[in-house]
Amino acid sequence: MLDEKLVLTEKWDKTFPKNDKVNHCKVTFHNRYGITLAADLYEPKDTTEKMPAIAVCGPFGAVKEQSAGLYAQTLAERGFLTIAFDPSFTGESGGQPRYVASPDINTEDFSAAVDFLSVQENVDSERIGILGICGWGGMALNAAANDTRIKATVASTMYDMTRVNARGYFDTMDADARYEVRKSLNAQRIEDYKNGSYQLGGGVVDPLPKDAPFYVKDYYDYYKTSRGYHERSLNSNGGWNTTSALSFINMPILAYADEIRNAVLIIHGEKAHSRYFSEDAFKKLKGDNKELLIIPGAVHTDLYDRTDIIPFDKLTEFFNRYLV
Repeated sequence: MLDEKLVLTEKWDKTFPKNDKVNHCKVTFHNRYGITLAADLYEPKDTTEKMPAIAVCGPFGAVKEQSAGLYAQTLAERGFLTIAFDPSFTGESGGQPRYVASPDINTEDFSAAVDFLSVQENVDSERIGILGICGWGGMALNAAANDTRIKATVASTMYDMTRVNARGYFDTMDADARYEVRKSLNAQRIEDYKNGSYQLGGGVVDPLPKDAPFYVKDYYDYYKTSRGYHERSLNSNGGWNTTSALSFINMPILAYADEIRNAVLIIHGEKAHSRYFSEDAFKKLKGDNKELLIIPGAVHTDLYDRTDIIPFDKLTEFFNRYLV
């Protein structure tokens, strides 16, 4: 097993300020597909005992310097060793072609992070959790269904990316509509092959149309302004490969969510357009160690970076309770 040599920036280029109570360094690890992933590791200062650990990823189309890093650094201040990683094919992580998403490989990315954390000398390998934001909330639940080493899972403002690609928002697409989408994407495969490169789907729309839905305006306010813009973020720039959608249409996640035995906390905003993803996912879960928390008045992107809204006290209590 060989790690690809990655080019990692050493400058602090996050969308949030550095916390002086936390140590930070860059690390790499590999998944079962031979892809080397880049991560920021955060740990509380002056800790000598083995710590519980949490792997963080998301949102879908973001990089570790955005929301995931904010969650990871904040939880590190609260006593956890954390990593915020770039998924395969994105950010500073390896993998070719660039800007591809996969329900299988991206679920594996979480388990690869658990592999890495399990062998760190300052980590208690029996106390590892994961946290997924937006589209990686769905991936986190999928990983928890498959990986029994994950003792506690949080999905924050989650999307089921397979459902939204296959059915559209609020399940408005039928089989005929899916067929037309498949025809278009498969035609694009031929064009990509001819061109020797992959068409990008575009990130968050820019300029912002006046009649854009409120949630598109919320995405713009995060990804396209100084609040959350990052030069390596897909949503801030050119977006995913268009044909990535094919695998999400064809391979639904969460099929075995009802078999997750370890603890799960799902968090979503009351006013989020995506709230139904979390509520429906929660209905699949079984056991008294599962919880759904709705944040009053919050929209989808409030849980990306609004530290006055993200329930970090609840996250801390949850992980302290179940990472034992």
